[in-house]
Amino acid sequence: MDRGSREAFSRMGTIGIEEEYYVVDEDGRPTSGTDELVYESDPPEILDGRLDHELFKCVIESQTPVIEDPTDAREQLLAVREALVDHATAHGFDIAATGLHPLAKWRELEHAEKPRYRAQLDRIQYPQHRNTTAGLHVHVGVDDADKAVWIANELRWHLPVMLALSANSPYWNGFDTGLQSARAKIFEALPNTGMPTRFEDYDAFDDYERRMLATDSIDDRGELWFDVRPHSGHGTVEVRTPDGQADPDVVLAFVEYTHALVEDLAARYEDGEPGTDARRELYDEHKWRAMRHGHAAALLDQEFESTVDLGEIVDREAERLGVSGIREVYEDESGAERQRRLREEEGADALCDSLRLQYE
Repeated sequence: MDRGSREAFSRMGTIGIEEEYYVVDEDGRPTSGTDELVYESDPPEILDGRLDHELFKCVIESQTPVIEDPTDAREQLLAVREALVDHATAHGFDIAATGLHPLAKWRELEHAEKPRYRAQLDRIQYPQHRNTTAGLHVHVGVDDADKAVWIANELRWHLPVMLALSANSPYWNGFDTGLQSARAKIFEALPNTGMPTRFEDYDAFDDYERRMLATDSIDDRGELWFDVRPHSGHGTVEVRTPDGQADPDVVLAFVEYTHALVEDLAARYEDGEPGTDARRELYDEHKWRAMRHGHAAALLDQEFESTVDLGEIVDREAERLGVSGIREVYEDESGAERQRRLREEEGADALCDSLRLQYE
């Protein structure tokens, strides 16, 4: 069984961006298209080996090449997006991005036939059958395995900040859930998801991974679907929290923030700073506030003793880390708010059109 290793953690600060999208028809509705786009045709060169499908035939994933210099992230992301849209349109499809497609009805959509997904459907049943989610995953390279685990532990408080800012999935199965990120809640129905507990070091994480494989709880390490994880194959810390986004500037804001957090935490680890911990239930409450209220959330402070508005956290984090993207995201209308406004004012067609992938 392929398990990864300590040795994978060898480079600091590299970036990888994985995005899940919806294959849609000319009307912007989800449709089966991954067989044609992944298996039955050759993608553009930049997508060769970096294009895959997900559980449903209407969900497709791309990965950027490894980005060595953070200043190259925009160029690489836009190149991947443009190539994907060109590939899709050449086969009669388009690409949309959001946390949950508002008109995706899971009972009416086809599941992929890949053995890995068939095994998951058989093992997990209903929670996986309805899992029409699409998210953004950001990888940042870390040059030491124990450091990566410590960083992943410390990132947990920051994840609901990203989720609240990214909230872009108010609709599921055609109805308004009342949540700002229904994707986060739908996905949490799967095993091995949500906020992980604290791991003491890499050996503790590795032992957990080994036990899960040995007991047939998972088929491969990729089925540890937590909101953050040390990726023992790529040698990265992988943040898996944000909803999918059509606007590349929003994606890049989370890439910038994640990269800055990892670099900051790496320095604090090297300075011998002790790690923090709290009950998982408190982290879960912190996250619940983000998925329920989005930009309007009052989150828990880092001591879990009081509440603090998202805007105050954003101002503090932007100043502390020298980043600007998350402030711009916060000051703009949230994805969930935009979806509700468009559906009410202009109807479903305008809503679907607004989700089409942007790459300029």
